[in-house]
Amino acid sequence: MTDRNEQPVAGLLLAAGGGRRLGGRPKALLEHRGRPLVEHAVAVLRAAGCTRVHVVLGAGADAVRERAELPGCVLVDNPHWEQGMGTSLRAGLDSLAGTTARAALVSLVDQPGIGPEAVARVLAAHQGESSLVSAAYDGVRGHPVLLGAAHWAGIAATATGDRGARAYLKAHEQEITFVECGDVARAFDIDTEADLVHLE
Repeated sequence: MTDRNEQPVAGLLLAAGGGRRLGGRPKALLEHRGRPLVEHAVAVLRAAGCTRVHVVLGAGADAVRERAELPGCVLVDNPHWEQGMGTSLRAGLDSLAGTTARAALVSLVDQPGIGPEAVARVLAAHQGESSLVSAAYDGVRGHPVLLGAAHWAGIAATATGDRGARAYLKAHEQEITFVECGDVARAFDIDTEADLVHLE
């Protein structure tokens, strides 16, 4: 049995969004099955096999700390969250520097239709620190994505606005292992009031 913090792949949950199109409600605190969405997302990463989980907070960070139960998680503040998801990805990858993690399994707090089965499939495709793995839905790249440590500097350099790792992944498409998850997950986002129907 290895030490729980020595697992080579860390879960990295991006949960800083302010829900601009949801009337400014922080996405992490939207309620799903009676608990904040951020708790659900962490539970999915844990159930899939990620023992180390870093959670990037931004909008309503103090309220998230107060209301969400996130034991054992490393909570990372992103003071620049309003500039887009790229800043959260950079903050999260920075927080993993100096840990034993050699890859980050990145998931988004506002995708409750993606459960442990899909995350576990992506995790299972990890080969080492040069790995790039992406879930695919009917052949279209989506989340979660697994980013080996060899790519972190390049991703951080290109992660701007709401693009996250998109530009880097597009430039390195030949290196990505795609894992079809459309049969076990639904890749919708909770972005607008109309999307709230997906919450239970």
